[in-house]
Amino acid sequence: MSVDCVVEETRWGDIAELAQIASDAVLSRLGMLPDAYEISVLACNDARIAALNADFRGKPQPTNVLSWPSEERSSQIDGDMPDLPKQGPDSELGDIAIAFETCMREAEAANKTMRDHTLHLLIHGTLHLLGFDHERDRDATLMEGLETEILGKLGICDPYKDRLAQFTGLYR
Repeated sequence: MSVDCVVEETRWGDIAELAQIASDAVLSRLGMLPDAYEISVLACNDARIAALNADFRGKPQPTNVLSWPSEERSSQIDGDMPDLPKQGPDSELGDIAIAFETCMREAEAANKTMRDHTLHLLIHGTLHLLGFDHERDRDATLMEGLETEILGKLGICDPYKDRLAQFTGLYR
């Protein structure tokens, strides 16, 4: 996959490499040729993502990651696979923005490395570009299952199990 990474927040470090790893892992898992597709990633700060969140979602606060698919691909049926793009002349999947401070706070709160949490959010964002979503229950189950599987192949623990364990007091 070709990842065009614009780094506005210099604290991101190796974000371009992480974006490449995440997007390649998603596309490979879905049986798509990573080299045939392109995404753009904006590595920014909380102020920038808050402005984007206000402009595009009407929510004037920072968030961890935002995604803008190049076209609508989601399934009409809750829990069904989205209509994945075919390789062709328009191989642009869309754009992702990711905010440093929010990601750092979340990683620290969950006792995760910034690298692991960033990979999770980039995988999450890439799945959104492909039409996956978590608004409906079965869609969320499908998307979270794919995230967990892909992260596992990268040696990263299930972020949803850890979240549940934190809520139930099993882990500190």
